[in-house]
Amino acid sequence: MEKTRPLWTTPLQFVFACISYAVGLGNVWRFPYLCQMYGGGSFLVPYVVMLVVEGMPLLYLELAVGQHMRQGSIGAWRTVSPYLSGVGVASVLVSFFLCTYYNVINAWAFWYLFHSFQDPLPWSVCPLNGNRTGYVEECEKASSTQYFWYRKTLNISPSIQESGAVQWEPALCLVLAWLVVYLCVLRGTASTGKVVYFTALLPYCVLIIYLVRGLTLHGATNGLAYMFTPKMEQLANPKAWINAATQIFFSLGLGFGSLIAFASYNEPSNNCQKHAIIVSIINSSTSIFASIVTFSIYGFKATFNYESCLNKVILLLTNSFDLEDGFLTANNLEQVKDYLASAYPSKYSEVFPQIRNCSLESELETAVQGTGLAFIVYTEAIKNMEVSQLWSVLYFFMLLLLGVGSMLGNTAAILTPLMDSKLISSYLPKEAISGLVCLTNCAIGMVFTMEAGSYWFDIFNDYAATLSLLLIVLVETVALCYVYGLSRFESEFKAMTGRALNWYWKVMWGGVSPLLIISLFIFYLSDYIITGTLQYQAWDAAQGQLVTKDYPPQALAVIGLLVATSTMCIPLGALGTLITRCLRRGDTAPVA
Repeated sequence: MEKTRPLWTTPLQFVFACISYAVGLGNVWRFPYLCQMYGGGSFLVPYVVMLVVEGMPLLYLELAVGQHMRQGSIGAWRTVSPYLSGVGVASVLVSFFLCTYYNVINAWAFWYLFHSFQDPLPWSVCPLNGNRTGYVEECEKASSTQYFWYRKTLNISPSIQESGAVQWEPALCLVLAWLVVYLCVLRGTASTGKVVYFTALLPYCVLIIYLVRGLTLHGATNGLAYMFTPKMEQLANPKAWINAATQIFFSLGLGFGSLIAFASYNEPSNNCQKHAIIVSIINSSTSIFASIVTFSIYGFKATFNYESCLNKVILLLTNSFDLEDGFLTANNLEQVKDYLASAYPSKYSEVFPQIRNCSLESELETAVQGTGLAFIVYTEAIKNMEVSQLWSVLYFFMLLLLGVGSMLGNTAAILTPLMDSKLISSYLPKEAISGLVCLTNCAIGMVFTMEAGSYWFDIFNDYAATLSLLLIVLVETVALCYVYGLSRFESEFKAMTGRALNWYWKVMWGGVSPLLIISLFIFYLSDYIITGTLQYQAWDAAQGQLVTKDYPPQALAVIGLLVATSTMCIPLGALGTLITRCLRRGDTAPVA
């Protein structure tokens, strides 16, 4: 296998593949949300601590295992111990679940990218109603960006029980997204190695352009001041530390088997310790850099909404009390309101219900993550920029590059163990294996293009990987240190690379990292139990807003199945190996 195994052309190609995989949508739409929720600049303290004690050690562990065993996740952990083949199967299964829904984000990015060439942008204004006497009621009650997302893009149903039909336009975009992924992974490292230069580097070019533009926007400094002003009391909040650890864990893509797959194509003497440090630092630095861009956009959007609110109040009071144009300004608004309330109490009480409470702080505190940030908040800001089509094209092009880069790692986690299998690779060429995997995922992904598809998307996003990945990485760490033996692995790894393991890595692998993962596992498990009935956010077209509903029994069954299928692979794999060995012993036992 080692003689025929393909290799990365250069170590730089491997680093770019890891960066392209690790730096994904979570850096753009999850990390800024956590900064907003947990104290702005003070959140960087637990984030950096967790990077050092959790992120770097576990990333190095997976790269070291992949490079040493020179196989995909299934073969690598079977080599560590035959009883651990289920760990690799669990990784492949979780990556399969991830691929089925993750590429839907790329389909949505394609959809928005295609619409970005229109003038005006289709989400910038509400459409007219049927008799053209006003705007569509749902859009008026929500906003033009929400309407375009929930109605035009998703055509969302009122609940998860009402599945509806497949939406052919998003479905075609999904086919296109999978075609792009297939072309990128068609010939393994030969094709992926060339693509990662673009998917790793071009997003930074777009982010730099957006940073320059963001810093020149009116109100950008308000957003940046909000981000960098530390709220030190949040350091005493356990959730800030737990979310920092979780963000590091999932942002680096630990447990999926992608890093093991990438590292298995390295030269045996490659310095993967240096690469683990480089990738983890670049990944975290990108999160901070993307947050600066995001908060400059936040500041612009918040300032724009705040000033629009003030102008509406000024116009209302000017017309209601026949004030001179230009007399009422943002500076004297509160004083004039107090005067009017005391001088004209009865008239002011009639107008008061229509007066909105305008607050820049409350606008900045509106925390949004995930698709809400990418497809609603960002589009809300973009539509108010000059030359909005250009900024829209750049933004969704960047999302596509980030999404495709992550998908290359996700599919590699599935394809590498399949191509390592002599049974499969002897009958099918790598192009056919790649095609079948992409086709299967695309077919299943059509579920997410139905009217209730976004609800199922949220289920997969929330439950397909969380507990499973924590368990997988915990077993990986314990298995390497206490089943295979840390001293044995150290001696073999030193013989292969010529470098000894630093004491720091051994302390982290042997004690700190496993304890941290166990703490996260207990937190998530208890959180699910305390939460009680699981709920989801459904779109109410009549109100033009999201409402909370309980998951129906069939959805709960799918959630249980998602968690159980991947986690049960580990004990079932061990049990299957034990039974097989017992049967073999029975067959070879001497007859009395």
